[in-house]
Amino acid sequence: MTYVVTDNCIKCKYTDCVEVCPVDCFYEGENFLVIHPDECIDCGVCEPECPAEAIRPDTEPGLDKWLKLNADYADVWPNITIKKEPLEGAEEMDGVEGKFEKFFSEKPGAGD
Repeated sequence: MTYVVTDNCIKCKYTDCVEVCPVDCFYEGENFLVIHPDECIDCGVCEPECPAEAIRPDTEPGLDKWLKLNADYADVWPNITIKKEPLEGAEEMDGVEGKFEKFFSEKPGAGD
């Protein structure tokens, strides 16, 4: 099992989860975070820290797309290990439907 970041992170990118991760398995895109599934130790401390409730265990049904997306982008985006400010407008974007199709960016973030 691993944890995955899902679409509600898009355009919010809260990094509270990054701060508590004991193995630094988060990677940063321009407007989204991902978890490297081979580095995640399944401790689960990140899940309750996400204000947008965008982190889920991969054992939940329907997360195959997100597991693949997390794995693919964790290999190309920079590692992030410190908490940063959320994106501008994050509160308004929390819970918006269809964020992947409308807003997902493949561009990498700045990392640490």
